[in-house]
Amino acid sequence: MYRAKYLGRQLPSRSFFATLHRRLCETGSFNVHKLDTGRQRTIWTVDAEDRVIQELECNPSTSTRVVSRETHIPQATVWRIAHDEVLHPYHLQRVQALELGDYNKHMDFTRWFLHESNADRNFAASVLFTDEAKFLLEGVMNFHNLHTWADETPHAIRPHGAQRKCSINMWAGIVGDCLLGPYILPERLNGSVYLTFLQEVLSEMLNDVPMPIRQRIRFQHDGSSAYLSIDVRAHLQATFPGGWIDR
Repeated sequence: MYRAKYLGRQLPSRSFFATLHRRLCETGSFNVHKLDTGRQRTIWTVDAEDRVIQELECNPSTSTRVVSRETHIPQATVWRIAHDEVLHPYHLQRVQALELGDYNKHMDFTRWFLHESNADRNFAASVLFTDEAKFLLEGVMNFHNLHTWADETPHAIRPHGAQRKCSINMWAGIVGDCLLGPYILPERLNGSVYLTFLQEVLSEMLNDVPMPIRQRIRFQHDGSSAYLSIDVRAHLQATFPGGWIDR
């Protein structure tokens, strides 16, 4: 309609008309009010402050939107009250889930590690920490940061959940400032396959580690059943005179 009525004029964007409509509804005028455009501080009562603080204390994982809905206090005011109380929405940190019997083992290892570190200040730098992890084709999708800019919804999609399942088993290690790997292990890992990896692959990786570090390396791996075979333990005992660490 605009293009047909005003031939030859530059066609404004859709957002321009949306802004005009919103301004007319809010101020009754198409003009931008340049005076008193600063945001006025909302004055809240002690009762409102107490209700907001109580909501945050009773449910620390709640959101300002939920608190606003429950207390009938504007969300911006909820934010300001939380700010005045020096409250911040800290993000949770994901950690490894432990079983009941794991805690004592972790405490024993921590005490032993601290004891060894106090006896030898270079002890921590001599431990070859290793781990393996399985990566899936689907991965982890962060929809919070996944977006596409447009003046109207483009109905953009992101394929997820493939019918064919695919994964790789990655191994990596670190000792001092030296990173070993990553290396792709077979999907099905047993004692024989792991022993071959130690003998043929890890031995080559260790050639890139400075000799002073190699001479005092203590090898560490977790308690996977593939790591506990007699042949694997014998190989580690012969290869790492400084010792090796498992579960």
